[in-house]
Amino acid sequence: MEEVDRSDVPSKKKLFYSVRPELRSYLLQYGRERGLPVQYLDLLRFHLSTPLIDKEGRDTLWHTVYYDEREMEELFPSLTYIYALMNTDGDMHVMEHLSVARIDYCTFGNSKPFRVRIINRLNDNYDHFYVKVADASRVYGLELEHLLSPNDILYVTDDHTLIEAHIPGLPGDVFINDNLDTTKFNQIRICKEFVKFNERCFVRLLGDMRSYNFVVDITPDIEGNQYRIRAVDFDQQSYEGRLRLYLPHFFKENLKLVKLGMQHMNETTVRQYQEEERTLISNRIRSAHHRLNDLFNVMCMDEISPFKKVKQLGKELAAHHQNTVFNSCENMGQIVYEFLSLVVGKRLH
Repeated sequence: MEEVDRSDVPSKKKLFYSVRPELRSYLLQYGRERGLPVQYLDLLRFHLSTPLIDKEGRDTLWHTVYYDEREMEELFPSLTYIYALMNTDGDMHVMEHLSVARIDYCTFGNSKPFRVRIINRLNDNYDHFYVKVADASRVYGLELEHLLSPNDILYVTDDHTLIEAHIPGLPGDVFINDNLDTTKFNQIRICKEFVKFNERCFVRLLGDMRSYNFVVDITPDIEGNQYRIRAVDFDQQSYEGRLRLYLPHFFKENLKLVKLGMQHMNETTVRQYQEEERTLISNRIRSAHHRLNDLFNVMCMDEISPFKKVKQLGKELAAHHQNTVFNSCENMGQIVYEFLSLVVGKRLH
């Protein structure tokens, strides 16, 4: 892997892009657009908030919010229904023992999400989902993750509101700080997964995968652990103009993973893992061929990044791949389309 360039940072404030009617039609066609009883703006009617502190006494940058009794009587059953809609297609029978345990609000970052904790009163087990503003960049990011990665993504939209299921895993920054000192066998598996994750992000142009924007799912195996790195923030789907911002190994927050990779892998091994992941992506493209075509018919006419960034990224990709097709792209959708066509060796249509 190349040495990390510490000067590369994403834009501090990403522009917001509304969901166009064409994208809305796509979401309706594939069951992503559903009528919801609660909108993002409804959750902003809290009257009190307190900082949420973790078990170690550290500020989480989230605030727990509180509503008056009348608001809770209307809001909480609707949120429980949304959870049932997401997980059981609205089966009302599962709602009897579910309730809202807590709602948190985060002002850090661009999306300002609400996190809703749903608790099962029969066994005190809990789960979460997120309520956000439906930004088109994020919707494209979620859909591409669902189609091109090994992970199923559960989300629904309704007008200007986006609901995302919680993606379980250990936060990347916590994992890097606390879990790298393990057996050599496990370290090699971690390095392999980071290379594959790096390749997935690059091929579909998902940016800003610093350690706190992904989680690590750890599965115990016969002779060690299996690891899968999963993106949890899709705010920077095809937005930035710098090519390096789509390669997680260039972020200083991921430096320990990069150094671990340098310790356990050579250039030949890295190239092998990259090719393995591209082959898997090619297989996913073939299996989701029609849906991807429908998605790109919309994405290739949409604006999800300033034109200046589009031309910059096209120029850098043209130089990187020695392929001038990227210079003629007029928006980010066209760039992602051409990149994926390059991966599979032919046009997607």
